[in-house]
Amino acid sequence: MPHLRREAVRVVVPATSANVGPAFDCAGLALGVFDDLVAMVTDDDGVLVEVSGEGEESLSRGEDHLVVRSMRSTFQHLGVNVPGFVLRCVNSIPHGRGLGSSAAAIVGGIVLARAMVVDGRDRLTDDDVLQLALAQESHPDNVAAALHGGFTVAWVDEDGRGDVARMEPHPDIRPVIMVPSDELSTAKARTLLPASVSLADATANIARAALLVHAMTVDPTRLMAATTDRIHQQSRATCYPASLKLVSLLRAAGVPAVISGAGPSVLAFADAMSAPALQGIDTSEWTVREVAVSSTGAREVPLLPPA
Repeated sequence: MPHLRREAVRVVVPATSANVGPAFDCAGLALGVFDDLVAMVTDDDGVLVEVSGEGEESLSRGEDHLVVRSMRSTFQHLGVNVPGFVLRCVNSIPHGRGLGSSAAAIVGGIVLARAMVVDGRDRLTDDDVLQLALAQESHPDNVAAALHGGFTVAWVDEDGRGDVARMEPHPDIRPVIMVPSDELSTAKARTLLPASVSLADATANIARAALLVHAMTVDPTRLMAATTDRIHQQSRATCYPASLKLVSLLRAAGVPAVISGAGPSVLAFADAMSAPALQGIDTSEWTVREVAVSSTGAREVPLLPPA
């Protein structure tokens, strides 16, 4: 039976933006916005969950909390009996905004549980983490980027096993996230996707998705063409009309912009404060932040000293 660490363990996990335009359900970009998770085994049964920041008014404090569920499934996978633990979540990733909050909770919970087991990393590889995450999240785009950081392209093979290629984004890639106050359920957004697409649209997206890899890693001047989508964004226009209007205005001004994941946040590639193209575009209803690309995914970090 594996031994459990008795001291508290801390893991941070980044936000992610999926699709990046045409690469639907496969491309992901890790962003420098993080959820901070700390857990410790207790002698009492059950869980005690503390949440601050994003979701503190709405998230469960029990066994159905997504991080807790991910931890429980990981302990079960490792054959570890953990009757009780305490979990503290300091969340900075907006919820229901297309920035990978669910993927962060899933991947963060798995990595946190792995770190709580003395030989957890030896018994649970990053590839194993990806497979466990896919058991909860059917598409690999966000979870791959949350796990590995950087820019990722992920897929599921014919046997249902996930895989990922991680790349380092070009240093000139400077993401800007524009976050509205409204939330949108990913499940609801997915109900609006078309059951089939035309050959012309599929071909266009395949070409742009291939170009996206080059633009993100080698030549960011190609981002405008590389972020063109003809499949999923217009199909879900009724879910986020204001977001799609902002994307259109930004692109008309020469700024590569896309719906982030299932929306309604917008991801752009420009200097948020000084780009001339953004002047004259009303973003007063949006929280606009230029953020770094996170080169690392979910990882154990030292505990913060007491305040």
